[in-house]
Amino acid sequence: MDLDREGAYTFDREYPHTIDDKGRLTLPVKYREALGERYMISKGMETCLFVYPQAEWDKLAEKLNALPIFNPKARNVKRRFFSGACAGETDRQGRTMINQELRNFAGLRKDVYVVGAGDHAEIWDKTAWEVYRAELDANYEALAEELFQ
Repeated sequence: MDLDREGAYTFDREYPHTIDDKGRLTLPVKYREALGERYMISKGMETCLFVYPQAEWDKLAEKLNALPIFNPKARNVKRRFFSGACAGETDRQGRTMINQELRNFAGLRKDVYVVGAGDHAEIWDKTAWEVYRAELDANYEALAEELFQ
């Protein structure tokens, strides 16, 4: 994890971890500093969880709240995104609690990956990440070519 040009942290790499029986996950040491004392955990895309530093969450929330209230798609995206979010805090052992609702959404049991995704981290079920990563790796060149043409 490195600082970008604006001085914000960039979340990178992938780390295998485990969730204990109480739903606690030890965050990678590299991520703890970037997340700070409080951060947000929410339902993400592709059945993973998003973990945002509070400043990045605030930027995203501002964009979402600027969407037109009279647009049903905008309302649905806002509902989905905010209704599954909760504040995260790291205890003295470097663990964060992931509530049952979020664990159920992402299919998190014991073995997980904490994955860097630029401005945020993601938490994936181990098997789901390995399947997704294999599909992504197989299509990466075509995807990059499409995005950067």
